[in-house]
Amino acid sequence: MPGMNQKVHKFYQQEGFSLRFDWGLPGLQGLLPVSDVIVVVDVLSFSSAVDIAVGCGAWVYPTPDRDSKAERLAKAIGGVLAARTITQGSYGLSPSSLLEIPEGTRLVLPSPNGATLSAHTAGTPTLTGCLRNARAVARLAQCLGSRITVIAAGERWPGGSLRPALEDLLGAGAILAELEGRCSPEAQAAIATFLGLKDRLPDILHECASGQELEERSRSQDVDLAAALNASDNAPLLQDGAFRLGNPI
Repeated sequence: MPGMNQKVHKFYQQEGFSLRFDWGLPGLQGLLPVSDVIVVVDVLSFSSAVDIAVGCGAWVYPTPDRDSKAERLAKAIGGVLAARTITQGSYGLSPSSLLEIPEGTRLVLPSPNGATLSAHTAGTPTLTGCLRNARAVARLAQCLGSRITVIAAGERWPGGSLRPALEDLLGAGAILAELEGRCSPEAQAAIATFLGLKDRLPDILHECASGQELEERSRSQDVDLAAALNASDNAPLLQDGAFRLGNPI
């Protein structure tokens, strides 16, 4: 892959296709200049958490790290900084912790994957999507522009490098399958993966590496929530630094 500071060749940008797919921050940075809309997919758990929170009427401010900058942001907006460890009554990356978040809450939600990508879209219309809201996100994305790039966030290996995550490939495929346009081969592959496994999504999410990790941390309900295909009509749109409900068309 070309270095992130080098000019990206047109074939890395999937030129000639209106619907594109790639992975992580390098993929986002490479495709951002040729995109009208960005959809960030982080199924376990950022995108699923945002979907549930905005559905309750909360605003979610994505931030890469839970640091002093995030603390200052929460204070400045009169909001709440997501907890590092979820306890009863606290909010965080766990989707189940957000099921009853009060309307109007301003939640600063750190995430090394989905939130980090969302902070690097440079003003391009940005949605966050998952299996739960694939159809709704696709519909709004189609209204915002014709050149739509879906970026799977993936996870991290212990050394910090990108670990492609099956759940994000499935979420991206679910969204791309709802879009109209000419798919790049990369996008076609994501769709094919989704279509091949869509009838087994709950089992697949529980059995994949990320799902097993959450199971070990007693977060089985989060996996169930994330696997609920098109259970939500929410389309979280990034506006003034926060994800909130986009206007359905």
